[in-house]
Amino acid sequence: MRNIIGLITLLATWALPAQNRLEIEVEGVEASEGEIQIALYTHEKDFLSMEGVFRADSVKASKGTTLISVEDLPAGTYALAIFHDRNSNKRLDTNWIGVPKEPLGFSNARMRTFGPPTFEDCMMHVQADARITIRLE
Repeated sequence: MRNIIGLITLLATWALPAQNRLEIEVEGVEASEGEIQIALYTHEKDFLSMEGVFRADSVKASKGTTLISVEDLPAGTYALAIFHDRNSNKRLDTNWIGVPKEPLGFSNARMRTFGPPTFEDCMMHVQADARITIRLE
């Protein structure tokens, strides 16, 4: 009986998807006021929508560089959007035509002249623990 329980436990552990840590180094943080907000997306159709966020988090901003650690992240393909929420209102402030007034950044991409990058532009593959650097603009 004990062998069966041990075997079931072993198989259950083996069947679990790998859980990884993604460390995000956010450069170009201009002030310690506010928070750095992050949003991870797994599908193109959901990219940059609040309803489609796979995982979101925030940390206190640190002038210069802020480090964020996302734990227990299953292996997969993600796109990451980040912004410095200077006034801690939990949203990206924009002007009357929708241009961001707060610094932001993306995984593997930069803001375009006429809008944000696409999910495909920002895609990153996480298969093991990883560290990326994003510069706020």
